[in-house]
Amino acid sequence: MKRPLRLRLVLRDLGAGAAFGAMAVSGQLPLWVLGVFLLALVLALSDVRLVARHARLSAVLLLIAAVLLGLRLTSGSMNAVVAACAFAGLISAQRMLSTPDSAADGQTHLTGLLMVAGGAALSGDMTYALCLIAFGVLASLSLALGVVEAAVPDGEPVPVRSVLLPLSGGLSFAVAGAMAFFILFPRLNWAMVGPRSAPGFGAVSSAGFSDTVRLGGAGTIKSNPRVVLRATLTPDPGREELDAYWVGRTYDTFDGQEWTNVVGAQRTERQITLRPASDTLLHQRVELLPAYGGRTLVALESPSRLGNALALTPTGTRASTVQLHGGGEVRFTITAPAYTYEAYSLPPNAKADAPSGLRSEERDQLLALPEHLDPRVAQLAASVLDGEKEPLAAARKLVSHLQRDYAYTLEQGGSLEDPLADFLFARKAGHCEHFATALTLLLRTQGISARLATGFFGGTRMDGGYLVRAGDAHAWTHVFVPGRGFVTVDATPPSHRTSQGSELIEKLLALYEAVEGRWRQSVVDYSFRDQFELASKLVRPPRRTAEGAATSSRLPPMRAWVTAAVVAFLVWRLGRIVARWPRRALRLEATRFLDRVDALLARAHVPRREDESLEDLTTRLARAGHPLALALTPLTRRYLEARFGGRALREGETEHLLGTLRRALEAEAARHAQRPDEQAGPTARAS
Repeated sequence: MKRPLRLRLVLRDLGAGAAFGAMAVSGQLPLWVLGVFLLALVLALSDVRLVARHARLSAVLLLIAAVLLGLRLTSGSMNAVVAACAFAGLISAQRMLSTPDSAADGQTHLTGLLMVAGGAALSGDMTYALCLIAFGVLASLSLALGVVEAAVPDGEPVPVRSVLLPLSGGLSFAVAGAMAFFILFPRLNWAMVGPRSAPGFGAVSSAGFSDTVRLGGAGTIKSNPRVVLRATLTPDPGREELDAYWVGRTYDTFDGQEWTNVVGAQRTERQITLRPASDTLLHQRVELLPAYGGRTLVALESPSRLGNALALTPTGTRASTVQLHGGGEVRFTITAPAYTYEAYSLPPNAKADAPSGLRSEERDQLLALPEHLDPRVAQLAASVLDGEKEPLAAARKLVSHLQRDYAYTLEQGGSLEDPLADFLFARKAGHCEHFATALTLLLRTQGISARLATGFFGGTRMDGGYLVRAGDAHAWTHVFVPGRGFVTVDATPPSHRTSQGSELIEKLLALYEAVEGRWRQSVVDYSFRDQFELASKLVRPPRRTAEGAATSSRLPPMRAWVTAAVVAFLVWRLGRIVARWPRRALRLEATRFLDRVDALLARAHVPRREDESLEDLTTRLARAGHPLALALTPLTRRYLEARFGGRALREGETEHLLGTLRRALEAEAARHAQRPDEQAGPTARAS
């Protein structure tokens, strides 16, 4: 057995690593499986084949791993797709470390395909797409080199450099064909197979909601550019930047240090209705991403109804009920890395809820003040308002004062005994929580009901929807106005309400989100229905109005057809030119050379067997010790170089090689003529 080509094994193992990475990027595989596969990959790339020496031990270890995965599966702690993916990775690791042969190669590539399919079910995001492309390229090159390697006679070097260029060209055509097949062939999408969302590597929660808001500390969250939610709005505002508040919850009780709520968990339902509906509700389809890290549903101000939630857990997609908490907060009852749900909100300037819709303890807290509130807070409010008692006008006066005389900063000192007094009378600088707390307490000292609200502000347009970042986390004030309900009033300077992160990083992340969103829409979720709609757009005739006049057609305009015809003609002409290139002539010359070799062998009664190549014939004769092998070996090598390596047969070289073969055949025939008692011809001896 000849030694396998090292480059082919490296490409095979790297392809398996890319396929495993397609699953690993989901973050759902057990850590011990990650460790085992990475160790096996390093050993395989170092040409250390442990399984070749310990085959039985590796089989026992695989059996133990299968039992462990099965126990986790039956206990409900692991999804069936995750368990299958983990076991496929272990089998691939075992095959990479086994003796390199055709069986191990085929099994490694097969498990690679299984891992790619599993990765599509686990995540299917853009990172998965990169792993998919890497696997396709590496595995295809490895398989192609294996074919060339098998065709080269023993002892002859494999013309790697000569065949890589044509292999790369063939691979490009294969990828183009796969794309065409993908678009034309009907199929189901991966969204029906398994869990769609995964935390991924390093996806630590960076935004969300806690039970309290503690005043003080640095506002580092404002510089975080990670996207925490995607939302599709109906009707679509159509604006590039969304000037809107996404409320998650409100707080009514402040003890001088932090905000809390007097009311805890209340009812649990499939949908929670917070306010009476109207005829012009704003519908939102929201996806909370793993970077969000909370269980609070957020919606545009003022939410009317929230529900129809799905929890995207590591063990699959599950419907989740929602639970109402104090402060109008609605939480998922299932903990998961990501969620999707629907929300309906009242349109801007619509009448919101009034204190009569709140519990008595919540209504009382709308005017509550901390026990040891600095008396200067009330004095400041009275001085600024100068007798103004109308709630909205008073709030706007205080907002003007705070935005004029106070600065915005994300840097704060350590823990303070009275952070509100420090903000109002010492530092006179703070972030959104300081501005919102100050406005709320200043209003309450003058007998005006108010509460603190937290959520996000803004939204960036992306593929028909909006992205909200962790840095868009925000706090503001709800002021109760008789006859209108709660009205949003924001004391934070407008330029500091949205994310304060690096503009360059935000643009890069926005570009990634755009590409990833297009990938999800055009690949991951691209189904038979999408294909049908695409086909119908191409063949649907123009619609006619009642008067019989044709409306605008969905078919491309005439200039598009003319352009397509011109492009088709140019491609045809280019193909004709390429067909005349020397490389094609070289291949035709090599084919004619092979035909002449076959003719000589047939006349000498040494024909090739059915489906046997010239390389296979040479190898068979060499193994049998046939004298013709010495003449066929250099002839076969030159044929491969001329056919696949681009080395043309030099002038006179064809006749020289054929003459050598002809003389060898004549010599072999002469030897047979001298031994008439021998009945078997060259073919029989070579068999």
